[in-house]
Amino acid sequence: MIPTLRTLRRVAITRSLFEPRPLGEAVRRLGFVQADPIRSPARAQDLTLRHRVPGYRAGDLERQYASLDIEEDFFVNYGFLSRDVYSLMHPRGGFGRWPSPGRKKAQAVLDFVRERGRVHPREVDAFFSHGSVTNYWGGSSSATTHLLDHLHYRGLLRVVSREGGIRVYAPQTHEPVAMAAADRRARLDALLDVLLGKYAPLPSATLSWLTNRLRLAVPQWESGVKTALARAKQRLQHARVDGVDYYWPEDLSLAATDLDDEVRLLAPFDPVVWDRRRFEAFWGWAYRFEAYTPARKRKLGYYALPLLWRDAVIGWANVSARDGLLDISCGYAAGSAPKGRAFAQAMERERERLRRFLS
Repeated sequence: MIPTLRTLRRVAITRSLFEPRPLGEAVRRLGFVQADPIRSPARAQDLTLRHRVPGYRAGDLERQYASLDIEEDFFVNYGFLSRDVYSLMHPRGGFGRWPSPGRKKAQAVLDFVRERGRVHPREVDAFFSHGSVTNYWGGSSSATTHLLDHLHYRGLLRVVSREGGIRVYAPQTHEPVAMAAADRRARLDALLDVLLGKYAPLPSATLSWLTNRLRLAVPQWESGVKTALARAKQRLQHARVDGVDYYWPEDLSLAATDLDDEVRLLAPFDPVVWDRRRFEAFWGWAYRFEAYTPARKRKLGYYALPLLWRDAVIGWANVSARDGLLDISCGYAAGSAPKGRAFAQAMERERERLRRFLS
């Protein structure tokens, strides 16, 4: 039986917004939590976790990080992931040349961190004074910070905590081992399953795009990424709905699911809304993350949060908090809020949850 688009979107919501569980378990269930430094009204990782961890408060992930079995690292984007997923990607190789200021200085920084055991980038920069380099965005960054980032990406350092949002590093103590070719294929399949577990049902184009992003997670296995996608399409369930091929895990049931009468303001990178292609197919309007869009060109707002009501994203909200007061300004794709008491009461419950989260 071919599923309807409504069935797919209800499955996407109920699968992602699972019964809340302890923080470490929630990260493991999600597989990967995308991070973003903007705080409006809180960081994206906190806004994502508040719906999935009971009693979650903004900053809990950072406060509890050292006690959890998780890592900060680059997956298909930068974020937080369970150590099981981290181990699937390492040891990394296939990098080519070291970036400026070069291998010798990178080794010196690594030796310095190993000697100290735990360092803030400011300590490293003060010791070496390597100057600055041009960063990814075309601006200027500390060369030492640049080297720390690369040592971290290569698995030689790990993030052990943050101070004021700044990563504090230590030598990596969890040493993954190299694998034979068959095991590498199994790892690639497992990494792709993490993405499917988080974002399914996935349009074919998004599945291909995400699989291609694995080249950044495992550059050492870049040549195997294309065949991993082919294997996935052979083993996954799929159906063509409204002219689009969707894929989902073999064990995912599309049976009817119940949804509660709640409003949820979601992070821009929440798995329910992350795929903009699927978003437009599911809900019939275009959501855009506009924090990096010039103010005069914004249509939704600097940090608009998608507004989920029952099984539909019906609009967005811009939230600000100051001196204990919460201001929520909403816009609606249909032009106005749903009628009736049920929506108004659900909106008030979400306001109270958000207030507690930010307190």
